[in-house]
Amino acid sequence: MISRRSVALALTIAVLSGPAWAASGNAVKMFDTDNDGTLDLAEVKKAAAALFAKLDPDHDGTLDARELRGRLTAKELAAADPDHDGTLTLDEYLAVVEQRFNAANPDKDGTLDAKELNSRAGRALLRLLR
Repeated sequence: MISRRSVALALTIAVLSGPAWAASGNAVKMFDTDNDGTLDLAEVKKAAAALFAKLDPDHDGTLDARELRGRLTAKELAAADPDHDGTLTLDEYLAVVEQRFNAANPDKDGTLDAKELNSRAGRALLRLLR
């Protein structure tokens, strides 16, 4: 016999994980240009480059902490900024995207599915794409 506590726990897990899975699935649908149900690095970088352009309203070719708000912490920005100028160029931004892609791809198959995007590393990658 299943206890009420077990049912409540299962419902809580389903409710809490549901939106994350949905967001991951939507990300796959949104960025999956070859419609194979997964995201490869090229698709992710293409989406990141398009977002970079949108986040750069002054068109100076860099993103500063204000423009990156909610995507990278100050510590992450400092670590991703090899010339220590307080900004990221497109190449520097894409390097962070690639690092996060690789972290979210533990099976090293070169693609991310909704489950991998729902991991902590996958959600960190998605923050760079939204």
